[in-house]
Amino acid sequence: MTATSSGPAFSVHDIPFSTSGSWFGISPVVAEKTYAEDLHLVSHQNGMHAVLRLVPLDPATGDRATTEQHATPGLLSWTGDGGRVDLAYASPDTVRLRGTGLGLRIGAAARALTPFSGTYLYREPGAEAYVFTSYETGRRYRVTLLSGTLTEVSGEQTLGSGARGVTIGAEAGAAWEVAVEEYETARRPYTSPTRFDDVVAAAHGSFEAFVDAVAPWRSAETPAAELAAYVLWSATVRPLGFVTRPAVLMSKHWMDKVWSWDHCFNALALAPGSPALALDQFALPFDHQDETGGLPDSVTHSEVLHNFVKPPIHGWTLRRLRSVLQEPLGRAELTRTYDRLARWTDFWLTARRAPGAVLPHYQHGNDSGWDNATTFDPERVIVSADLAAFLVLQLRELADLAAELGRPGEAGRWGRAADEIQAALLDELWTGDRFVARSAHGGPGWTSSSLLDLMPIVLGEHLPESVGDALAERVEAHLTPYGLATELPTSPHYLADGYWRGPIWAPSTVLIEDGLRRAGHDRLADEISARFRALCEASGFAENFDALTGAGLRDRAYTWTAAAYLLLARAHTETPVPAPRHSTRSRT
Repeated sequence: MTATSSGPAFSVHDIPFSTSGSWFGISPVVAEKTYAEDLHLVSHQNGMHAVLRLVPLDPATGDRATTEQHATPGLLSWTGDGGRVDLAYASPDTVRLRGTGLGLRIGAAARALTPFSGTYLYREPGAEAYVFTSYETGRRYRVTLLSGTLTEVSGEQTLGSGARGVTIGAEAGAAWEVAVEEYETARRPYTSPTRFDDVVAAAHGSFEAFVDAVAPWRSAETPAAELAAYVLWSATVRPLGFVTRPAVLMSKHWMDKVWSWDHCFNALALAPGSPALALDQFALPFDHQDETGGLPDSVTHSEVLHNFVKPPIHGWTLRRLRSVLQEPLGRAELTRTYDRLARWTDFWLTARRAPGAVLPHYQHGNDSGWDNATTFDPERVIVSADLAAFLVLQLRELADLAAELGRPGEAGRWGRAADEIQAALLDELWTGDRFVARSAHGGPGWTSSSLLDLMPIVLGEHLPESVGDALAERVEAHLTPYGLATELPTSPHYLADGYWRGPIWAPSTVLIEDGLRRAGHDRLADEISARFRALCEASGFAENFDALTGAGLRDRAYTWTAAAYLLLARAHTETPVPAPRHSTRSRT
């Protein structure tokens, strides 16, 4: 038995095997930082839940077979001395499995079944199929025998604790095949005329079309581009629950949400080749905008969280997004986007400015996206320079959009607000050589060794030259052989795996690289880009990285990291895009 495949090979211990549109993946990662011995079907409906355990078996002994796992975008295989088992997606909710020389046990991951938890197993009447129903996901998982033999069934209709599952095998030299579907309440019996090898070829072709669209520029100089594209493609889910559009989750490991700034980087990476999907990424959090204009902290299948927000980088994002879209936004879409962005901006100007204050404030580190950065050590409810800088860019983008839409009065209002906040940023938080943060309740400011304090470099050409130069010098001090450490490595607060207290992150890299370039510091921007690209090529697309060793940390299949690689690799490979439009350049 053979199954053709191609595309980048990867480890399922780092990146789940999945397909675009699916809400489940095949992975040994069954919970946060928890790795099982066997691969599981892990669903992300109603949260992250390992539903089915997949165990290749030695047909002679019935014991777990010793196998190695191999994965490419279209095919996942277990191979051993006695044979192999292959798995491919026939559709986003259905996988096909085929084996020869090895059997396969498909069992419920949870042994306990209570009235409110666990997995129940029954045979579907009149069919060669067994159905697992999962309380945790609220979905059914049907295993249909297509060829071969069900050699064992255990736990059928069993209540309470016990093993539940089916074992598939075939006579020596013969192949067996099954289909496994994830669905809601009922579905017609599974049938398909498509041969397994054709399923594999179709899955590979779908990925190949995607990578050709989003990374046509890839070459030997960008060796991780195909795998970065796979991370994005495989983490995409179809609209379901609170996910109102096709969405790229941050991961199909435990970071299985869309956070309201992470989505911006995915949108930018997709925009040149997949503009409709890119616009869906940008718009998704705005579908859940509340009555104050605030965006949710995060959105996923079964929850929308509003207890925090995320920083207003959306004006910066929209400007870059529009510069690379193949076709300009139509007037209706532009108006809709403008109105949503205006409401989000008014949220910061009203709900997040204390009476009499010009500068807005965060109410927790989580609002900034830099949850535990040392900038927030003295207090959590703070006025910080990064927030003001992002808001200035957003206001300037709104001013340009309003002018484009023929709303001169609104354009003037946004422009004046941008000037006022930028003036207050420099008057209240700039000390002459650095920015400080201060309590939203007043009082003296403080400094930290966090890269967050240097984020106003994102203002680029809007900064006075002396301010941009001083920030660039401080940014360079954070540059390790692998990239920008989020806390100075010489700081007493530096932690190798300290989340925003040391590790290298994709969003800070992209934002600062862009700001430096627009401020005229191309050499430093080039170096930051090169080191981050080399880091991803060596260590993959982890949530973040040890700044001193380059080791990947936390979730190992994070889409904004893959998106950042694609953004920087494309810019490195292609002719530089003209500088984005801006209002008058401040050089005072």
